[in-house]
Amino acid sequence: MALWLGACAGPSSYIVLLPNPDGTVGSVIVKSQHGEQVVSKADQGVLLDGSKAPFDVPKAQITQDFGAAIAARPILPEHYMLFFDLGNSNLTAASKKELPVILDRVRARKSADISVIGHTDTLDTASSNYLLGLKRAQAIADQLRQLGLDHINISVESQGLTNLLVPTPMGVAEPRNRRVEITIR
Repeated sequence: MALWLGACAGPSSYIVLLPNPDGTVGSVIVKSQHGEQVVSKADQGVLLDGSKAPFDVPKAQITQDFGAAIAARPILPEHYMLFFDLGNSNLTAASKKELPVILDRVRARKSADISVIGHTDTLDTASSNYLLGLKRAQAIADQLRQLGLDHINISVESQGLTNLLVPTPMGVAEPRNRRVEITIR
């Protein structure tokens, strides 16, 4: 979703379309008694009364008019996936290397809230997989606390085999389904 901001009220009030953090750009339609204008390019603006075609807004003007609002935006959530060995709560070697990155990202925020959700593949029963997913999520939460995040709120839950990353029938070992998803807000 593209970010748009309104300048102070008045006859020359306008919005400007900013790119998303990933560089994509959405669009905004302004409809009024004066007509309809579509803004679909980054750093393009349009008057709120729709009376003028979209126009390019220089970066310096965007900073002057919207700098305070841009600075006040919260940091967007970040998402990570860590993967596990078959049937247990031991991280794969590659996933162990991700923990320092996650710690750095949490510490870069003034305050953080972390969600850890455990998942499994379909090798066992739903109830066994729920418990294994919970064990995996709890193991990661415990590791994060031991690594210095003991003052951060960490919520832990399991989805077991109900939210497969790679859909498989029951009884299939799929390494990408043996994971925890971590969200930092």
